[in-house]
Amino acid sequence: MVAIGGPSLLTAPWDPLAPRDAAAIFTPWGGAWWIAGGYAIELAAGRPIRAHDDIDVLILRRDHLAVQRLLADWELWAADPPGRLRPWGPGEALPATVHDIWCRPRRDGPWRLQLMLDESQGEQWVSRRDPRIRCPIRSLGRTTADGIPYLAPAVQLHYKARAPRPKDDVDLAAALPLLCPRERQWLLDALRTAYGDSSPWTARLAGP
Repeated sequence: MVAIGGPSLLTAPWDPLAPRDAAAIFTPWGGAWWIAGGYAIELAAGRPIRAHDDIDVLILRRDHLAVQRLLADWELWAADPPGRLRPWGPGEALPATVHDIWCRPRRDGPWRLQLMLDESQGEQWVSRRDPRIRCPIRSLGRTTADGIPYLAPAVQLHYKARAPRPKDDVDLAAALPLLCPRERQWLLDALRTAYGDSSPWTARLAGP
């Protein structure tokens, strides 16, 4: 039976890679990836916004075994179920319930990045919040002037909106001025589709 990691793994220290260091790892691979989470909002804004406890790198689930090979020398732990960690075995196709992988270069070192797995069908990205929410993969992200891909702010905000924390409200305030009318409407429609009126951000987006 595969060992399950307890609280000690979840409370192990973090020393997140900077986006440029993540780019140095993933760019040579050649597949699709994006900086996600709070760093995605920061890259979109082009300025520091807040402190970051970790760094998320989003990939498509269809590529997760290729990325496992890319990180073959790292320790990779799948959140399965969420709130618990277990080793991700070489060549193991992860189940659809796993969309979060913690990564560190060595067993006694800090965590350096989280891999986030998102769904796709053909050339369409499919939200794991609600499969009715989609967009072309080619428009899922943007790229900084120095070549770092990051998740489009509207897509990132739709994930954060289910139960926003104070840091998510900070990200929303920074990202809203960056959205064009089309992106703002896409985000509002996505929130209503996935959460109805339960997200506290829906009224804010629907307002003037």
